[in-house]
Amino acid sequence: MKQTFVIIIAFLQLSVLSVRAEYVDMQKAGANPGGKGLNTELINKTIDKLNANGGGTLFFPSGTYLTGAIKMKSNITLELEAGATLLFSDDFDDYLPFVEMRHEGILMKSFCPLIYAVDCENITIKGEGKLDGQGKKWWDEFYRVIVDVDANGINDLNKYQPMWDKANDTKALYAETNEDYVTSMKRRFFRPPFIQPVRCKNVRIQGITIVNSPFWTVNPEFCENVLVDGITIANPLSPNTDGINPESCKYVHISNCHISVGDDCITLKSGRDLQARKLNNPDENITITNCTMLAGHGGVVIGSEMSGGVRKVVISNCVFDGTDRGIRIKSTRGRGGVVEDIQISNIVMKDIKEEAIILDMLYTKIKSEPKSDRTPIFRNINISNMTGNNVLIPIKIRGLEESPITDITLTNINITAKQKCVFQNYKRIVMKDVLVNGEKITLD
Repeated sequence: MKQTFVIIIAFLQLSVLSVRAEYVDMQKAGANPGGKGLNTELINKTIDKLNANGGGTLFFPSGTYLTGAIKMKSNITLELEAGATLLFSDDFDDYLPFVEMRHEGILMKSFCPLIYAVDCENITIKGEGKLDGQGKKWWDEFYRVIVDVDANGINDLNKYQPMWDKANDTKALYAETNEDYVTSMKRRFFRPPFIQPVRCKNVRIQGITIVNSPFWTVNPEFCENVLVDGITIANPLSPNTDGINPESCKYVHISNCHISVGDDCITLKSGRDLQARKLNNPDENITITNCTMLAGHGGVVIGSEMSGGVRKVVISNCVFDGTDRGIRIKSTRGRGGVVEDIQISNIVMKDIKEEAIILDMLYTKIKSEPKSDRTPIFRNINISNMTGNNVLIPIKIRGLEESPITDITLTNINITAKQKCVFQNYKRIVMKDVLVNGEKITLD
């Protein structure tokens, strides 16, 4: 009997070991740590192998590993040791063929994101190492295309423009977007986001440093249960290099992050215009806390691509130091969608170049039109316990004639500013202990 018991225990131990996720040292597996020679094929084959066996970890020891697009699968972890860098190629061909992705709120086919996943679960990117997107070449080409199209009327500026036209139903995309985006689509050079999981569950991004993103940096789409914790994002002055942009996601927790970027630091979105209204996938149940934002167009922003709605959001305990704006909620006619049930508290701002608080439905100039599903709605927004020092405009609230901003509460706010507050087209704004330059602000 005792011998039988020992055999059973041994069998159980072996069973546990057999299902344990594999841990692969990528340098020992043959990855080149010297920053030369693409490791893309090895990385993706290792991911496929681990996924087929139930999952595992790709561990990158100290070194520099050049790679193209990494395609994640379920139950896979990328772990970077301190001193390890995943250096992403700046050869655009390394992000072909085009894949289904979302760019600025529009579903389309375009360059593969640098780290990409579709319909996966249990994805983790963690460690003390660095991801470097080498974005400069992407930024330069973006600027070159804009200049040549706008100034010289040149089309087919590179080989990727006709590829994009062939891959997409451009008539449908034009029909589903506003005029401002149609203009940008005609330029047709859509840079890839750095990290874009699509329709994934249980996404974890922890500890790492991310630099030089070609476009938006951390951009989960249609995902559920997303944790972004303790990461640093450092993009220099550059076009549209937002920090963390969860779009049409549920149960998102962003905490303890340090962000300095070329556009908005953290932005909540849910897609653009008619296409997103049809999908009706809101960004909801979002928590943002204990983050520091330096350079950026906005500290924490909602919109302007919010056509699927943004709701049930808590933003707390954050510092904005030198951003262009602090809290910014923006939209325009044509978007539609509802922003509601937003709680913002315990915010410290300094040296804000424009508005400390701005709720604006006139983000782009579109002619007045009757109220419809194209009309955005902002309501039920509470902001409390905020200080701002050396701000240009303390508070700007601008609704539409056909859609006033409603049910806003501002409590215990103290700001020093160069200009006055702006209030246009609103209903039911309550202010308690709101001071600008030491004087209490009231609405006439």
